[in-house]
Amino acid sequence: MNALGKSVKRVYVLLFARKVFYPVNLFLYKLSMFGMGIRNHENDTVSGEKAFIKFLKARRKLDAGVIMDIGANMGNYSVMLRKNGITLPIFAFEPHPAAFRKLSAVAGTYNFTAIPQGAGEVSSTATIYDYQGDGGSEHASMYKGVIEHLHKGKAEEVAIALTTIDEFVAQQEISRIALLKIDTEGHELSVLKGARQTIASGLADVIQVEFNEMNIISRTFFKDIVDILPGYDFYRLLPDGLKALGEYNSTSYEIFSFQNIVALKKSWH
Repeated sequence: MNALGKSVKRVYVLLFARKVFYPVNLFLYKLSMFGMGIRNHENDTVSGEKAFIKFLKARRKLDAGVIMDIGANMGNYSVMLRKNGITLPIFAFEPHPAAFRKLSAVAGTYNFTAIPQGAGEVSSTATIYDYQGDGGSEHASMYKGVIEHLHKGKAEEVAIALTTIDEFVAQQEISRIALLKIDTEGHELSVLKGARQTIASGLADVIQVEFNEMNIISRTFFKDIVDILPGYDFYRLLPDGLKALGEYNSTSYEIFSFQNIVALKKSWH
């Protein structure tokens, strides 16, 4: 912080760091989060995803390779790509049986491949938690606390199968991943751990990860994601494009609320 910044802070603290102004400061803090690309999930425009795809298309980064949609649920992200003119092969992973049935129908309509598995650190059978009686909600998670603590629901267990990105890439003989999107309700770090070889080999050009309060339940810091992706620069999505986050700083990185984070390979741009 420069001299001017320190002076402004000193004056602000003297005037407004008081109990009477606490509600106002809290309101301004939450309001500023919207302006920083956080808690904006109403649609593809405010989430920044529409501008992100436009950015990739303008730089011809979606002209070759495949796209992997990990945690596809009912296929909204893959459908969004198709509606924005993306024709690359898409593999959409969804382990929840009920959600997969719906994903399969959508995949047939929009010409992408639905995979009835999740992704993790190792290939295995596992348990996913969803609301009791729900047919594959978008909140379904590997962590029971996501359903019961964050969303105050009653969780039921669903048996699923997991593969790893490394294993799938080898089986499919994939030589380039143009875009790897991971939205797994707190399980993102485990997915990346199962892609260590793929990442080390430089096959994944762009990685999009959702980071939010589910990562509290899974005990995942943003720093963990930064550390597993040493060859990438990080950006937060805003409605008008990507904002570089710069060097890791806990104040600007460790915000446990909905946000879309993009990691671009340093050699890519």
